[in-house]
Amino acid sequence: MKYIPLAMVKNNLSDIPQFMLPEGYRIRFYERGDESHWAKIETSVEEFKNEAAALEHFKKEFSPFTEEMTKRCLFIETETGEKIATTTAWYGELNGNEEITGRIHWVGVTPAYQGRKLAKPLMTAAMNTLAEYHLKAYLTTQTTSFQAINMYLNFGFEPYLTEPACEEGWRLMEQTLKRKILT
Repeated sequence: MKYIPLAMVKNNLSDIPQFMLPEGYRIRFYERGDESHWAKIETSVEEFKNEAAALEHFKKEFSPFTEEMTKRCLFIETETGEKIATTTAWYGELNGNEEITGRIHWVGVTPAYQGRKLAKPLMTAAMNTLAEYHLKAYLTTQTTSFQAINMYLNFGFEPYLTEPACEEGWRLMEQTLKRKILT
């Protein structure tokens, strides 16, 4: 599938779908030392070529904000404490508009645990966290993550067209997901 970067927005965080984790898992916030778990998960979903690169990115992006991470970065772990999924209920400026907005950032579920109904409860927890701090949210993604895009659409995110190539990407998503997306 052609790779096209996309952005999505949710202009109201008061209507968040609620999904519960299956038995045997729990969601918890980041604790100091979880950087290696984050790097392992994000490398497993091919966001980085290796864990060292992921860890370096984590340090650059999040190390100055470790206190914030304890309130915004979530992990799913098994009963034995293995960390198998993560996302961050972060914040940023969408397209440089200087307005701080909530951001779903770095969603990842270890491949061995994909398909076990973990992503939606993780999104629920992240969106509920964002709603504590923000009125709206955004995320960035790409056409190759079409299954995640389908979930984001179901959570009420809508396309945010930032450049002409975006329309091509969203038309591709309509065909792939067999659903009307653009109005």
